[in-house]
Amino acid sequence: MNGVAEIVGGVEDHVHLLASLRPVHCLADVMRDLKKDSTNWVKENLDRTFAWQEGYAAFTVSPSGTSAVRNYIANQEAHHGRHSFVDELRELLGKAGIAYDEKYLL
Repeated sequence: MNGVAEIVGGVEDHVHLLASLRPVHCLADVMRDLKKDSTNWVKENLDRTFAWQEGYAAFTVSPSGTSAVRNYIANQEAHHGRHSFVDELRELLGKAGIAYDEKYLL
C-alpha cells in the first residue's frame, strides 16, 4: 500500500505499529489488509490456529511525537511488566479524550 512501517513491536497479546501512511489511505482499509495478510502469513509459517481480535485502536501522531512513540514501542516488554494491555489502552484513550465502552476493551 506504499506506507512505511517505522517500527513494529509487541508482546504476547497485542502489537504496536508506527506507520507513515499516504494521504489517500483509508485507515479501515489499511487495517483490514494488514490483519488479513499477516493472518495468512502466520497461519502458513507459525500457527495454523492464529486469529486477530475483531477490532483495533489507532491514533495519529505528529512528526514531533514520533520519536517518543518509537521509543515506547521499542520498550514494550518492560512497559508491560508494569501495565496490562487493557490498562494501557484505557490510558491512551483517556489521554486522547476518546469515550469508550468498557465491554469493547476485553
